[in-house]
Amino acid sequence: MASVMVTNDVIDIRFTGWERVWVGRERFAPPLTAVRQAALVDNPLRLARGARRGYVVSGFAKIGVWGLYGGPRQLVAARRAEPGLHLVLDRAATDGEFDEVVLSSLAAPGLVEAITRAMAARA
Repeated sequence: MASVMVTNDVIDIRFTGWERVWVGRERFAPPLTAVRQAALVDNPLRLARGARRGYVVSGFAKIGVWGLYGGPRQLVAARRAEPGLHLVLDRAATDGEFDEVVLSSLAAPGLVEAITRAMAARA
């Protein structure tokens, strides 16, 4: 499961060994200024949509990049029965890489709170 740490100015997401294969990176660290919305979701698997480059076990896990040919470009590491973190990003502020991040994390409620608090402090 990816680890997420919120610092003063970035959200540092680090992927596990086998997740790295499917997301094509070890780390993604969008600046807090790139976050337009942070939300807690009950079923993050439902958010991944569109053409993909990644790993899917129907109803259990989705890991990779979704939205390759249109729609929002999503970085996804989601699993069944785990709360999710859904970030809507300003794509230009992330070097044109992603519009959204969808992650499963048992710490998702606290992460949403920390990100929302950090966004409010910057406003």
